[in-house]
Amino acid sequence: MNAMTTPCAPAAPFGRLAVAMITPFTADGELDTDGAQQLATHLVDDGGCDALVLSGTTGESPTTSDAEKEALLRAVVEAVGDRARITAGIGTSDTRHTVALARGAERAGAHGLLVVTPYYSRPTQEAVSHHLRTVADATGLPVMLYDIPGRTGTALTARALLRLAAHPRIMAVKDCAYDPLKSAKVLAATDLAYYAGCDEQILPLRALGGSGCVSTAANAAPRAVRALLDAYDSGDTAGAARRQLALVPLIEAVTGGENPGTVTAKALLNHLGLPAGPVRGPLLAADAELTSRLADALQTTLDRTADAETAVPAAVPG
Repeated sequence: MNAMTTPCAPAAPFGRLAVAMITPFTADGELDTDGAQQLATHLVDDGGCDALVLSGTTGESPTTSDAEKEALLRAVVEAVGDRARITAGIGTSDTRHTVALARGAERAGAHGLLVVTPYYSRPTQEAVSHHLRTVADATGLPVMLYDIPGRTGTALTARALLRLAAHPRIMAVKDCAYDPLKSAKVLAATDLAYYAGCDEQILPLRALGGSGCVSTAANAAPRAVRALLDAYDSGDTAGAARRQLALVPLIEAVTGGENPGTVTAKALLNHLGLPAGPVRGPLLAADAELTSRLADALQTTLDRTADAETAVPAAVPG
């Protein structure tokens, strides 16, 4: 494929550019549904995102109640559900609880479900697969599996993924496993849609046939992430590489340090004057020094993305 040949876009059942959206809170730490609607509208209408993932790790799912998750989902679906795919994070380490959350999300209008592998108890692959199939059987919604062993302690094996792909509602994987060989094996052998859950992997996974991303950095720079995908999908692979590299300062600042993406994304959104609010314990809010570093990294990425936009495409050999 030469530098300006348009690649064939893979199926994207959960959208192409999904934001792992933070959950806005008021100054006193309560759920801010008005702020959530405002942020969702900004990300979709101004940021160019075609999908949002709610109540994931970045959305502080461990510290929001079931009622808050449902209220957040209903608010966002009302605001942008007619023009963006809304996926609800419903995974827990308890199968019964996860099934209940899945059914509640379906009633609240979710378009799909994000289901993380059970954490802490470290079940066997057979047990994990049974858990995921049970959740997929509980509703009529498509399911995105969340493979993030660094947080859960349990990775999905290629063999398990190949078997899970046979389920009619298990359609995608949010890939945070840092195992490109496993990803390639599953992509080659199944119709599962793969989404980069780590921003530094967006272009590498897209080049292998990935469907898109679930991006943390896109909370603050959705257009920069969109520009990367647009460049690649238009056939400008060199331009896509420039845009991926332009994102490096922001990605490193947001997810490459000791502070989780929830803390850093909320600090940036607060800096930008967008709804975010505080984080909930045990997380601690970013201090002024960290916020300043994050703001500098964001500006560097935006400047480099602008430079990439004006760069002359490389000539096609021959």
